Amino acid sequence: MNLVIVESPTKAKTIQRFLPSGEFIVKSSFGHVRDLPRKELGVDIENGFKPKYVVPMLARKKVTDLKKSLQKSDKVILATDEDREGEAIAWHLEEALALKKNKKQTERIVFHEITKNAINEALKNPRQIDMSLVDAQQARRILDRIVGYQISPFLWKKVAKGLSAGRVQSVAVRLIVEREREILAFVPEEYWTISAFLKKKGTLPEEAFEASLIKKDGEAITKLGIKSQKEADEILEKLGGAQYKVAKIESKESHRYPSPPFTTSTLQQDAAKKLGFSAKQTMQIAQQLYEGVELGSEGSIGLISYMRTDSQNLAKEALIQIRQAITAKFGPEYLPEKEIFYKTKSKGAQEAHEAIRPTDIGQEPEAIKNFLTPHQFKLYRLIWKRTLACQMNPAVLSLTAVDIKAESEKSPSFEPEGSQSLNGLTPLSKGGYGSVYTFRSNGTQIKFDGFLKVYENKVSEVSLPSLSEGEDLDLEKISPDQHFTEPPARFSEAMLIKTLEENGIGRPSTYAPTISTIVERNYTQKNEQKRFFPTEIGFTVNDILVEHFPQIVDLNFTAKMEEELDEIAEGQKKWQPVMEEFYAPFKENLDKKYKEVKQQKAEPEPTDKICPECNSPIVIRTSRFGKFYACSNFPKCRHTENIKSDTGMPCPKCVEGQVIERRTKRGKIFFGCSLYPKCDFASWDKPTGQKCPRCGSFMVVDKKGNEKCGNKECKNKE
Repeated sequence: MNLVIVESPTKAKTIQRFLPSGEFIVKSSFGHVRDLPRKELGVDIENGFKPKYVVPMLARKKVTDLKKSLQKSDKVILATDEDREGEAIAWHLEEALALKKNKKQTERIVFHEITKNAINEALKNPRQIDMSLVDAQQARRILDRIVGYQISPFLWKKVAKGLSAGRVQSVAVRLIVEREREILAFVPEEYWTISAFLKKKGTLPEEAFEASLIKKDGEAITKLGIKSQKEADEILEKLGGAQYKVAKIESKESHRYPSPPFTTSTLQQDAAKKLGFSAKQTMQIAQQLYEGVELGSEGSIGLISYMRTDSQNLAKEALIQIRQAITAKFGPEYLPEKEIFYKTKSKGAQEAHEAIRPTDIGQEPEAIKNFLTPHQFKLYRLIWKRTLACQMNPAVLSLTAVDIKAESEKSPSFEPEGSQSLNGLTPLSKGGYGSVYTFRSNGTQIKFDGFLKVYENKVSEVSLPSLSEGEDLDLEKISPDQHFTEPPARFSEAMLIKTLEENGIGRPSTYAPTISTIVERNYTQKNEQKRFFPTEIGFTVNDILVEHFPQIVDLNFTAKMEEELDEIAEGQKKWQPVMEEFYAPFKENLDKKYKEVKQQKAEPEPTDKICPECNSPIVIRTSRFGKFYACSNFPKCRHTENIKSDTGMPCPKCVEGQVIERRTKRGKIFFGCSLYPKCDFASWDKPTGQKCPRCGSFMVVDKKGNEKCGNKECKNKE
């Protein structure tokens, strides 16, 4: 009997279907079976950074069960995921189960997708555990442990209990803090734009088209070129009696090409933009699709290839299948002559891996919709469409640019017969010279939709009337518009992941956990538009790290460490020397800062409130979750209260109390009644103060800014 070990029960169930039950039994390890201990550093720094691995409490029963299965097996096949994390799990299994010690025949297999062909092919090509990949994962784990476990106590002593620092998470927080400071320092500038609505002579007003002012006397008007209403009004006055004539028409053909197939990063970005999924949510759903979904009589089927990847490659067999599907579904005109190959731009990308794609492009989303959850369906459809689109012909656009000159009797073109001109400008009766203003109107038409047939990529078509150069036009109206420059946008999850990837920070497996960590630890929060902003404690911790541990939050240094981890994975470097090179200056600086840096704990803020338990004054203290009320007689009295943020709305349940913003023990914001515990009203979404017109319950605003009924049984979504 062959014992195959994978990480999850779902993956085990899917793979078992493809293997003869009399020859193979597939078991799950339920993830990691060994890790560093939680309550200590667990790294012997003086002994070559030797890690002290333990079997966590939750994994002990599983290890015992696997050892029992070993007794009935002749061979063990480790079939964990193909990335560094999966390789490390395979090695930990080998160690925890004492496979070498017991001289148990052991093989390691890897595959990009969970299909019968992929599993059988992997079984034909077993290998040994790749210790370079294991060492790269070990180095990352130990590096993160040292930074977290040695800087965090520094923060506890100097700032506040419960704070933590992390190697990659601190860089992400720094990006968010610096963006927030840019926004706070931003001073908006006023500027104006002018649009003319023009039409062919003899046509109706509704047939007018818009043209924007772009030049004055041949000189381009910059974005901030018209700075005030006074300047705009002066131009409008000059344009009042102007004649409008088509000066130039330029037409050209443009091609819009499809995007590459998904990597982990681009899938998370697109799922955030198009589906509103968080990075964590996207990875959870993708894992379900990868490991297998029950499709009725077909059983458990792995629907997509491995979801942690930075490669844009597609397997040759997949490309053949995709091209056949394009021809069958859309026709030969949508199929390029040759396959399209994409070059991965991500730093440290592993080209041997594949992009994320359906395991069978013939498995159309609509055909299996009834077997999927709504979220599974949406994500699978997104992957399916992107995969088809990446091998389709480009869209062909027809672009037209029309320049219109606005000339009045004061303009140089209108030169009275026999008058004298100076440098081409006509003298005016009032002693001035006129100006020529140029407006431009752009038209876009889709000539051939190409990949847009399957993958939505917004192209706004703008139709222009048939015009000729030299043609006179009538002005329907002229419209000045006031604007103000805007500060840089706060990071969304998609923007933050893209920025981390572009700077070489983190790898496919780290983006989602990094984002989850900085939110869970209350260093950042999200506003109603799902944009990150730093909390007060986030500002404080970031500033301390930037001032005293600049390397830890330096983008270039963190990217360099990622490159070194890649070199370890490729067998080009040994992991211990890399650790030593990092640790010596890090420890020297840490010891120095313990002596130099004064305690920066925030002093309690006095209030006029009295403690209900001991009658001592109440003060405002700061924790990692922000500010809260606490008894000044601490630790003798441990009374605390949330600082309640009143929304100004009556409680929709009891009506007597007010809806206030509160926090859970983990710092998550929710809305409750001010009369709690007398009234137990609570909602994650903010009530609007309005009643649902369908069921009479209360309306709320969800995290996307959409109004809906707070009653889960009511389907009203305005």
